[in-house]
Amino acid sequence: MRIAYLDCFSGISGDMFIGALIDAGVPRQIFEEAVEALGVGAKLEISRVNRSGITATKVDVLINGERDTPRVERRTSDPHVHSHHHHEEHSHSHSHKHGHEDGLEHHDSHVHPPARGLNEIRQIIGNAALSDTAKKRAVAIFEKLGEAEAKIHNVRIDEIHFHEVGAVDALVDITCAAVGAETLQVDEFVCSSLNVGGGTVNCAHGTFPVPAPATVELLTGVPVYSSGLQAELVTPTGAAIVRTLVGRFASFPGMKIEKSGYGAGTRDFAGHANVLRITIGEEVTDVDRSEGGRATYLSKETITVLEANLDDLNPQLFGYVMDRLLEAGALDVFGTPVQMKKNRPGTLLTVLAKNEDAEKLEQIIFAETTTLGVRRREERRHVLARKWQTVATRFGEVRIKIASMNGSVSSYAPEYEDCRRIAAEQRVPLKMVMQEAVQEYLRSNKS
Repeated sequence: MRIAYLDCFSGISGDMFIGALIDAGVPRQIFEEAVEALGVGAKLEISRVNRSGITATKVDVLINGERDTPRVERRTSDPHVHSHHHHEEHSHSHSHKHGHEDGLEHHDSHVHPPARGLNEIRQIIGNAALSDTAKKRAVAIFEKLGEAEAKIHNVRIDEIHFHEVGAVDALVDITCAAVGAETLQVDEFVCSSLNVGGGTVNCAHGTFPVPAPATVELLTGVPVYSSGLQAELVTPTGAAIVRTLVGRFASFPGMKIEKSGYGAGTRDFAGHANVLRITIGEEVTDVDRSEGGRATYLSKETITVLEANLDDLNPQLFGYVMDRLLEAGALDVFGTPVQMKKNRPGTLLTVLAKNEDAEKLEQIIFAETTTLGVRRREERRHVLARKWQTVATRFGEVRIKIASMNGSVSSYAPEYEDCRRIAAEQRVPLKMVMQEAVQEYLRSNKS
């Protein structure tokens, strides 16, 4: 299984995440096209900087040709903090922003961006020429932020208006994070414990300790710590990205490293590299030597299995239920014909889920089916290492999913959705597209 590991020893913010992706090889053009698609008058400024001996990629958002300079009212007494700026965002009712920011400057001339409600943000993202997956992820990040703020302020989420979070630079950061995560084509994001920093932060509602209230709410259930550095290291946007993308939290996993990258924060601390590191590769969590002593590398994990017997559900609804569960994060969904009590034919609905997704998937089963009970159990599963390779056919590009065991390819198959879309667009038989994709894969991988 191909994974990306986020090492948050200096926290995480939106622009640090984008910088790490670029540094790890995601083409900058992908992000530049995403920014242009938003149509909000923004551009990216990408540079290479040094943070305590580590060279990293720095991303800034230019609005109408100028770097956004947030109004800052926070002070720090940390003698190790150098003079610098770092744009990040926090959703409060003024245009004050937090997150890896310099506490020494106050820009009275800063123009406050207009407030945006969640519906307007959804509309901006929805109208952009981006993939459906990237749009859903970007909106999901904003929704995470909105839910946190709504809970803190005891209001409905539709009453939250994002000033900082809805500002152009934040909209760019969040959208680029979603686009970059999709482009990376990993099966799972894994994250370290997060260094949240320390000190206090001033905002429209008063002075609060670091991490800020929204960050604390977003990181509920997430392993965190503070190294003692008096600065806000995890921003609300960074926390929302983590909660939206990350499947599990762990120490550095066993993996065959393919590449890595470093995204820089603007602040430069003495003796502390203010960077986010991303490491990408094939996970190797165990070695099975049961086959004649030969090492077979497998990923082993614990998943939740949800089951429900359905004997009075309209068959027309079953496909819809499957789609909803898969969209909500189910690893797999399937139905098995069964003969139930009173000799009635029925269907056994089975859902494979990450442990952290089991609760919401169970709620969907109750809401969308006629079942009165859902069985739940945990099971161990072994997973072959997987990766994607894109091949060019005469009809268009198709992704090939490749599974390997012990470093050798064990199976490969064209991505069905890619082939189906191309077949419909080109008006050619689906089997022809799939066959040509396999032939191109074999041709491109001849030794």
